Amino acid sequence: MGNHHSPYFALDALEALARRLPDERELTYEHAYPILNEEKDLGQPATEDIVERLYMKDYLYEVEGKFRLTDF
Repeated sequence: MGNHHSPYFALDALEALARRLPDERELTYEHAYPILNEEKDLGQPATEDIVERLYMKDYLYEVEGKFRLTDF
């Protein structure tokens, strides 16, 4: 498993989420857990950390409690 604190790892995780986005193009933490667990071997705390960092760096934005990806 890579270092999930690396900025490259966060972008890699973002790409994994983008590949597996639901049809409505929105994500919740519940969507993100299985994707990042399966693709990146991340547990729930690491997934929360990654999603939070992507949000803080404006790769994700929040609408009514769901995350959407910005154009990256």
